[in-house]
Amino acid sequence: MAPAHSRTGKPQKPFRQNNRSLKRKRNEDDLSSLTQRVGELDPKSLAESFSELPLSDATLQGLSASHFKTLTDIQSRAVPHAIKGRDILGAAKTGSGKTLAFLVPVLENLYRKQWTEYDGLGALILSPTRELAIQIFEVLRKIGRYHTFSAGLVIGGKSLQEEQERLGRMNILVCTPGRMLQHMDQTAAFDTAHIQMLVLDEADRIMDMGFQSTVDAIVEHLPKERQTMLFSATQTKKVSDLARLSLRDPEYISVHEAASSATPASLQQHYVVTPLPEKLDTLWSFIRNTLKSKILVFFSSSKQVRFVYEAFRHMQPGIPLLHLHGRQKQSARIDITSKFSRAKYSCLFSTDVAARGLDFPAVDWVIQLDCPEDADTYIHRVGRTARYERDGRAVLFLDPSEEEGMLKRLEQKKIPIERINIKAKKQQSIMNQLQNMCFKDPALKYLGQKAFTSYVKSVHIQKDKDVFNVKSLPLEEFASSLGLPGAPRIKFIKGEDTKSRKNAPRHLAVVPSSDEDSDEEGLTKKKKENEVRTKYDRMRTRLIRMKRTIPPLMQTKTTGSFSVKRRFDAGDENLGEGLGSEAEIDGIKKGKAVQIDGKEPLIIDSKRREKLLKS
Repeated sequence: MAPAHSRTGKPQKPFRQNNRSLKRKRNEDDLSSLTQRVGELDPKSLAESFSELPLSDATLQGLSASHFKTLTDIQSRAVPHAIKGRDILGAAKTGSGKTLAFLVPVLENLYRKQWTEYDGLGALILSPTRELAIQIFEVLRKIGRYHTFSAGLVIGGKSLQEEQERLGRMNILVCTPGRMLQHMDQTAAFDTAHIQMLVLDEADRIMDMGFQSTVDAIVEHLPKERQTMLFSATQTKKVSDLARLSLRDPEYISVHEAASSATPASLQQHYVVTPLPEKLDTLWSFIRNTLKSKILVFFSSSKQVRFVYEAFRHMQPGIPLLHLHGRQKQSARIDITSKFSRAKYSCLFSTDVAARGLDFPAVDWVIQLDCPEDADTYIHRVGRTARYERDGRAVLFLDPSEEEGMLKRLEQKKIPIERINIKAKKQQSIMNQLQNMCFKDPALKYLGQKAFTSYVKSVHIQKDKDVFNVKSLPLEEFASSLGLPGAPRIKFIKGEDTKSRKNAPRHLAVVPSSDEDSDEEGLTKKKKENEVRTKYDRMRTRLIRMKRTIPPLMQTKTTGSFSVKRRFDAGDENLGEGLGSEAEIDGIKKGKAVQIDGKEPLIIDSKRREKLLKS
C-alpha cells in the first residue's frame, strides 16, 4: 500500500504517539525491575561501588559525572537500609561521606514513586547552618542533574517573597530550621502534607536546645507516616529526641564506635599549654612560620574574630587573611567560604559557624585558639581537616587552668592527643604593636574591648566549671595582651549575688542605673520578657535614687509623736543673730534667709537661686 500523502504532496510523518507509548512502556518495565531488585536487596551486604546497588540510571549517571564511584563505610551501610525505606540513625567520623548517604536514598525513593512537580514537596533536608545547606544543595545538583525533580535552597538572608513564589513547585528542599518554620507559618500555598522523607544533617546540633522549639514546630506540620534519617559525627541516642521525631524502629549505623579513636587516623592532634595573655603571640608566631599552608583558626565569639582579623591585617603576616562569623551578611559569608575553598594558601579566622559539615578542600592546619565547650565540638572542629583519608594536623591552645579538665573530656571520647612545646626562639611578642595600634586607632581599641568582654562572657556561661573558671584567668594581663590600657569593667550577676541582694536590708540595697538593663554584652541583669518601663517607673527610680543620695532639706526634731521645726517670725529682731549670714538649723547650714513680702522669710539654698531672685 502506498504511503499517505498530505495536501502538499509530501508524505506524512509517522505519529509520535507510538514512540511515546513505547518510551512509557520501557520506563515502566525499568521501574518494576528496579523495584524488584530493591526488594531482593540484602541491607546487610556491603557493596564497594555504587554500580553494585539497585540504583536508577539517572542517579548512576549523576554519580559517575561527579566522580563518585566507590562507597565509603557509612555509605555502604546506610544506603541499602535507606533505599528500602528504613529510618536511619547514622554516626560516622567527619569527612566520611555522610552527605551522599542520605542524598542518594532521597533521589531513589522519590524516583521509584514517580514523584513529579504536581505532587508537591516530597523530601525536606534540614541543616543547622546556611553554609552547610548551600554545600548540600550543590552536591544535590551535581548527582541529581539527570533527574527531573525540582530542588530549592531555602535559607535566611534572601527575599522571603521571592522564595514564596517558587516554593510550591519544589520537590526537594534544603533549608535551615528557622527559615523553614517561617515559610510554614507565613506562606499560604506551601503544603507539607505529602512529605515522604525528612533528613536532619548534623542532627545532634539541630536537636540541641537552641533549635528544640523550632524543630518541634516543624515536625508538627509534617505527616507521621514518613521516612526519617539523622546523620552526624556525634549522634544522639536519647529516647526523648527520637520520640519527638516519631522515628519508627530506626536502624542505628555507627562506623566508629568500635574504632580506637573518634577522629580519623590520618589526623595528627596536638595541644599547647600557653597562658591566656600569650595566646595571640603564639598564634602570630605560628602563622609567620607556616605561610605556605591552608590554616583554619577557631575562636569562641564573633567579636574576637573581628578584632584579631583587623589587627593581624594591619600587621601583614604575609598570607591572605579571611574572617567568617554569623553576624556577616549572607552574601559575604558565601563569598568568603568560596574564596577559602579556592585558595591554595590562606588563613581563615572563624567562629563555630564553620565547625560543622563544611568541606574546605586541602586544609593543612586547624587551630583552636579558644578551648571548645565540649569534646563533641572539638571533634567537629578538627574534622575540617584530614577529610576523605587525607592527612591533616590540629593544634589546641589550652590555658594551664583548662588543661587537666579538657584532657579528661577528650580521653572519654577516645581522642588521642599529644602535648607539644613552643620553641622560645620562634616566639614573637606583638603586645607593643597592638598597644600602639589601639592608641592610634580608637575603632580598633573598641573592637579589642568587645573581644575581651565577649571572651570572658563565653568562659563564664560554660557549664563545665572543671574546665572553665573565670576567676583563675589573669584578666588584667589578657587585656594588656590585646593592646588595651586596662581590663574593661564587667559585671556578672550570679545566682548567689542575686539571692544575697534580695535578702539584704533595704537601706543597704543599691538601685541599679537605668542603663544596666540594656547592657550590650548581656553581662548584667536582663529585663524581664515583654517588660515595658513607663514614664512613671523612670520617675520613681530617679526619686528613690535622689532620696538616698541627697539629705533632706530641712532636718526635724521629733518630740514624741510630733515633729517640731524651728520657726522665725517676720518681725523677729534676732533673725540675723539666730541665723547669722546663712540659715543654720540643727547645726546644718541651709542657705540664706531673705526677707520678702509676706509673713515668712524665704530660705535660699544656693547662690544661683539668690541671683535669680534678685534679678
